[in-house]
Amino acid sequence: MKERSKGILAMVMACLLWGTAPLYYKLLVQVPPLEVLAHRTLWSAVIFLVVLAATGRMGALRPLLRGRRLAAITLAAGLISFNWFLFIFSVQAGHVIEAALGYYIFPLVSVALGVLAFGERLTRGQGVAVALAGGAVVVLTLGLGVAPWIALAIACSFGLYGLLKKRLAAPPVPSVTAEVLVLVPLSLIWLGLIATGNGPEAGRGHFLDSTGTAGLLVLSGALTASPLMLFTYATARVRLATVGLIQYINPTLQFLTATLIFAEPFGRWHAIAFGLIWAGLALYTLEGFRQDRAARRAAVSAGTSATAAK
Repeated sequence: MKERSKGILAMVMACLLWGTAPLYYKLLVQVPPLEVLAHRTLWSAVIFLVVLAATGRMGALRPLLRGRRLAAITLAAGLISFNWFLFIFSVQAGHVIEAALGYYIFPLVSVALGVLAFGERLTRGQGVAVALAGGAVVVLTLGLGVAPWIALAIACSFGLYGLLKKRLAAPPVPSVTAEVLVLVPLSLIWLGLIATGNGPEAGRGHFLDSTGTAGLLVLSGALTASPLMLFTYATARVRLATVGLIQYINPTLQFLTATLIFAEPFGRWHAIAFGLIWAGLALYTLEGFRQDRAARRAAVSAGTSATAAK
């Protein structure tokens, strides 16, 4: 199998894991979201550390856990843990449709953040795509009488997290490992408070409820680490435009799970809003492929000119 094909397969597998995650978290509906989050952080840290040790990259953690980089890692850890919590909460509270909307909006939020943070210029297609996303939010707010806060918080927290990671410019797996290591002490404190009966959820620790519950909580580490490593493998072998297109599998599966399996309400206003988002994403994707083709033509042209000059 060619490297590109391996990369595409890895990306599809990552998106399948992310997209079907609501089915997993629904099995833990009896466990409070913060307790699930604490276990997810703890067990993913174990897996990431094992991976780094096995690949001889433990040394990559040191520069990330001191000085200014530690401050950036801590902020990134706060953003990604907030994003994880919102997703777990949305599944348990029956708002998976809104979570899917958030992950659909995320690429367009990233484009807007690029303009604000880096002074990037929007193409006409990207501008229309961002406007359509804004229109979808307005439609839902007016139609349902309340803003889609979960979707907005998921999209913005993930967008800000990506922005911070771009500024940090650190290898993906070591940086995520550093983030969960920063969160591990808080997770242990929270689980300790629950276990000793001194926390807000006193006496409600669920790890020892049954072997099945304990196994599911431990599995949250693999469910966190595996797709990220597959994603990292894919991005090194596949063009970003292709990665962006495949990534829509994730919210699409979440959307189908919410409507077809969880039977969450999906009315006229949802249909209009999602239609606007899908139209925006189609424009965004086409613009990405157009820019990718232009960049490759420019690279070929430059290479041809350099060869002719010799």
